[in-house]
Amino acid sequence: MSHFGKVETDVHINASADKFYELFSSKLQHIGNDCSIRSSIEKHQGDCGKLGSILIWNYVHGKSCVSKDIVEAIDPAKNLITFKVIEGDLLNHYKTFITTIQVSPKEKGSVVHWSYEYEKLHAQIPNPHSLMQLAATMSREMDAHLSEGEGHQDQLVGKIEVDVHMNASAEMFHEIVESKPHHVPNISPGRVHGATMEGDWGKVGSIITWHYTHGGKTHVDKEVVEAIDPKNNLITVRVIEGDLLKEYKSFKITVQAIPKDKGSVVHYTAEYERLKGHIPDPHSLMEYFNDLTKDLDAHLINKN
Repeated sequence: MSHFGKVETDVHINASADKFYELFSSKLQHIGNDCSIRSSIEKHQGDCGKLGSILIWNYVHGKSCVSKDIVEAIDPAKNLITFKVIEGDLLNHYKTFITTIQVSPKEKGSVVHWSYEYEKLHAQIPNPHSLMQLAATMSREMDAHLSEGEGHQDQLVGKIEVDVHMNASAEMFHEIVESKPHHVPNISPGRVHGATMEGDWGKVGSIITWHYTHGGKTHVDKEVVEAIDPKNNLITVRVIEGDLLKEYKSFKITVQAIPKDKGSVVHYTAEYERLKGHIPDPHSLMEYFNDLTKDLDAHLINKN
């Protein structure tokens, strides 16, 4: 089983792309002053925001942590900067950990795209969803500072993307998701307790009702199949009723299984709008999908 992974998220902010990017490219020391998560950022070697410069981040992630990062790439034209961890607490769990931040201008405000690419030391290490939630929180706190006095508004739209590596083929995985979701409760009974269909399995417009456990609680959600692309092993569903809509105005999930030389990669994309600013991004749900995918993978491999 591969220990490589990738987690991405989009955070919509009020501030301009240039202002937000400037913080990470040349004013990193200001982040510790205006953010509850990072207590300080120190320049260790080289010029701040220059290729090859080294920074020390002091931050809180359940406990006080330290990370020493080198700037691996910087592209001012694209408002992009990449950091690679070379020392610190993260390397207790990950063999490699790379963070890329890109800020894209929008008609109103901008979107901060965070990407973590990593290799876990072993399979039991969780994916860094809680760390990505910290990145989203930090982005919003910095946005509040940057847009202070400019009519700051909560930005509620978001997107999270996750890659899950599998041993099973893309076609085998897609077959279960597209036309055999009613098999999932038998494969992963601890997570999914029921899947019932209105309409025909594997058809656009059909409706699936899921009964599942997440975060220690039982949930029910009803989804409509919005798109299916068998050639690309892709399916998109949108939640139309259920527990998720108690916190999200809209919630859509796209699942695509991509063939690789060995096994495949399942790419999950969640697009959503939170009802209130205090509602967290659904990183714990994406970790749930990761764990469910591992259950399905084990079943498919043992089946063969």
